[in-house]
This record gives sequence, C-alpha cells and structure tokens, in this order.
Amino acid sequence: MEKDNVYEKALEIAKLALSKKAQDVRILDVKKFTSVTDYFVICHGDVELQVKAIHETINDGMAKLGVKVWHREGYQFNRWVLLDYVDVVVHIFLKEMRDFYNIERLWGDADVEIIEDGDK
Repeated sequence: MEKDNVYEKALEIAKLALSKKAQDVRILDVKKFTSVTDYFVICHGDVELQVKAIHETINDGMAKLGVKVWHREGYQFNRWVLLDYVDVVVHIFLKEMRDFYNIERLWGDADVEIIEDGDK
C-alpha cells in the first residue's frame, strides 16, 4: 500500500479506533476504483455503546488535529456510523451489521491493511 499524507490520516483514524478496542480494523486503498475517496477505514464494536465511543473518539481526536468531519451518518443509532473526511471514509459497525453488509467484499480488489494494536 502506497504511503502518503492521506494514508497517514487513515492510519491515525485506525489508531484512534483501536484506542477504544475497535475490532478487525482495516484500511482499504480504494483510490484506483473510485474518485469519491482514497481510503476506507473499517472496524466494528460489540455493542452500540462501544460503536458510539469509537466514533466520538475518532471525531474528537481528528478535530484536535485540525481535521473536521465533512459529513456523518448513523451516529443517532450506533449500528453503522459513517464519518466522511473526504479523502478517508470511516465505517464503524456493530459486528452483526458488518457481517450482514460485508462491504469489504464490494471492494475486494482493493489493497487491504489490517491494523492491530501496537502497529506502527
């Protein structure tokens, strides 16, 4: 996966998610397949409260770095939260929602990096 400033933003988002024990955190490089964004960060939590904590931590952490979310959806229900940072789009799921929608399959040709606690 090519490393660039946008990738570094995606990696920071992944680290923030991990700080709230997000599971199966992945960065997908989708820039070859869509002009909408460069990277997806995808992860899940076990319960709605954890999903809420993950998205609030990402939102607050990125704001402290001067990066504002352009658009967000699903935060009222905490089952599938989308945070759009334009060049990085974050999907935070409840596990069963992630399994059901399986959006990684839709982007199966994208380069994928699994980010684990302690990486980088």
